[in-house]
Amino acid sequence: MPELRPMRTADAEVVLSVMDAAFNDLARRFGREPAPFAPGGPGLVRIRHLVGTDPAGAWVSVGSDGAVTGAALGLVREGLWGLSLLVVAPGLQSAGAGSALLRAALDPGRGLPAIILASEDHRALRAYARAGFALRPTFDALGAVSRPPARPPAVRAGRWPADRDRCDAAGRAVRGAAHGDDVGAMLAAGVRLLVHDGGGFATLRGHQVTLVAAPQERVARELLRAALAEFAGAGDVEVDFLDAGQAWAMEEVLDAGLDLRPAGAIAVRGEVGPLRPYIPSGSYL
Repeated sequence: MPELRPMRTADAEVVLSVMDAAFNDLARRFGREPAPFAPGGPGLVRIRHLVGTDPAGAWVSVGSDGAVTGAALGLVREGLWGLSLLVVAPGLQSAGAGSALLRAALDPGRGLPAIILASEDHRALRAYARAGFALRPTFDALGAVSRPPARPPAVRAGRWPADRDRCDAAGRAVRGAAHGDDVGAMLAAGVRLLVHDGGGFATLRGHQVTLVAAPQERVARELLRAALAEFAGAGDVEVDFLDAGQAWAMEEVLDAGLDLRPAGAIAVRGEVGPLRPYIPSGSYL
């Protein structure tokens, strides 16, 4: 069995390098262009944030020389467990490190409802299914916003922490748990926040819609329309992890001119809430 130890804040940069290598290897295996992580960017903010908030779910695997070879970050929010990260360096995968890291990260969430956002890697999907998770296949939306929607007047730029209660209420409505300080971490990493007068919020980073949560489908649609309107003329835009419960989102992205492609899965265990209308964050669920 690989040796595991708790992750430390000082490990953040080397964990980021393992993430970079693992995700770019995955992209190449599936015929996509690798996209290296920016030094000091959102990935580093995420690692440092979750080591601070959830040390019991933060683990690394190490080789015989003590070098970090893999990492896992699990989080617990108001009785909901989620997996933020599970990576093993290319060349060392399928040797037990990933399974051991997953078990360690899962331990603080024993008995809790749980969510994992899974890539299309068959090894990850197998590991989550064997851990008792039900897999909900997803689509990603990608392309230029060639038919931009009108920006709904009820959507505005968010203010933090003034809009925290609004964001927390939306998280509880869709997944049974608030995002809490994770929203602040997203903003510290350069994410933009949109909020709706009727409740609900969305986050945007670069040319990607990274999260939408709302108490009603109408509100979620308007948040997504506002985000897509901002991306008009911006080149390729991405909206990930749309499962069968998010038909409303599929309609909006197709109307805006994006295309759908089969992707990974949302893996769930236990009573996780309705999970709609909801586009989960790849980093914070």
